[in-house]
Amino acid sequence: MILSISVNNFLVFGKQAGMSFIADKSIKKFYSNVCPEGQFDILKSACIYGANNVGKTCMLKAIAAVKAVLSDVDYSFPVNIFTDSSECKISVSFAHEGGAYSYEFIYDSSLQDGQPRGFVYECMCRLLQSGDGTTAERIFVRDCKSGQYYFEGDQALAELLPLVSCSNILIYTVNTQRYPAAAKCREILTAFARSIEVVDMNNIPIDKTVSVLKNNLSIRERTVELIKLADLDIDDYVYSDELSRPATFRPQENVFSLPDCPEDMYRLTSVHRGKAVRSLTFDSTGTKKMVAIASYIIEALTEGKILVVDEIDSSLHFKLTRAIVSLFNNELNERAQLIFTVHDVTLLDCRRLFRRDQIWFAAKQNGDVKLYPLSLFLTGGSKAEGDVLEKYKSGDLGALPEPDLISVLLGREQDEGQD
Repeated sequence: MILSISVNNFLVFGKQAGMSFIADKSIKKFYSNVCPEGQFDILKSACIYGANNVGKTCMLKAIAAVKAVLSDVDYSFPVNIFTDSSECKISVSFAHEGGAYSYEFIYDSSLQDGQPRGFVYECMCRLLQSGDGTTAERIFVRDCKSGQYYFEGDQALAELLPLVSCSNILIYTVNTQRYPAAAKCREILTAFARSIEVVDMNNIPIDKTVSVLKNNLSIRERTVELIKLADLDIDDYVYSDELSRPATFRPQENVFSLPDCPEDMYRLTSVHRGKAVRSLTFDSTGTKKMVAIASYIIEALTEGKILVVDEIDSSLHFKLTRAIVSLFNNELNERAQLIFTVHDVTLLDCRRLFRRDQIWFAAKQNGDVKLYPLSLFLTGGSKAEGDVLEKYKSGDLGALPEPDLISVLLGREQDEGQD
């Protein structure tokens, strides 16, 4: 589970911005929404509200960037276009097997000898919680900028670090078979990366659900059950062994096409009141999106993964979106975490769904983007929490657009009057 994420000079973020998923101890409500993990209490879900184009998605992209870097996947770091710096910094802290760790890096995209300077700084720490707060014990530091190099308990490895290439992070540039301490770091960091799943509801592939229906018996039944219980008028959902191929067939949404294995499109079958039909041509876009995300949800809940979803309410009924969030906030969920962006204001509910520290807002301030939790505004009891929606709609919580579209018509009338 993620404890916190912060970025600096990344996409829309010029200055440092971040989110914390550590539960606010002053909030006593909905402890079922909190997961005790080692020395930390971690929020099982968190949402981000805000106007269009303010940076909600960019924070999720930072999590995706962390996953890519730790998975040894090529990633192009987009720095903020309004700053002069070529350095992008991302920091993340997370829980792993009863312990907690932080990892941060700086990537410099400026060129040296025709190549990016690369990962010029890395630091991994062990986090310990005490009455005085959180302390960080360094595991390794590789700072090519200041010439500081350290590796806990391995002086020989520390002396090797100045010679290591900056083209990749340490766990992929050091021989981990020769250095067990580095191997342990790699095990922790890659396990964290594997636990993250990032999806965009406007561009969600259906491949995972197809794979589950074909091969993954352990979660297939629960995935189908989730689809059936979503009240989509579906009695069953199967991957049919029979291949019935029409002369022309293509789902209206390009994202649901399967170019690598096109025949899978013809085998996805939904059953409505006893009638079997091809899902990708018969079912609505919202139904297909629910089918696509169902496998991600079940896998996250079953394996304790971190599910990161952009625009979770896209094409879904508000009650269905709420039900998905409730699955993660449920006391039966022991380790899974849901982090998402949303516009559906019906989820702004601190009486039955969220704690104040689970709701975040993104807003532009003085040309930069800031993220802040609802708990900064509401410090009272249940009475203060009861009118969150009205406070948001009135602009008291910020992060609200002020469109002036009527000026388009007024301008047209003025133009016609001049004619």
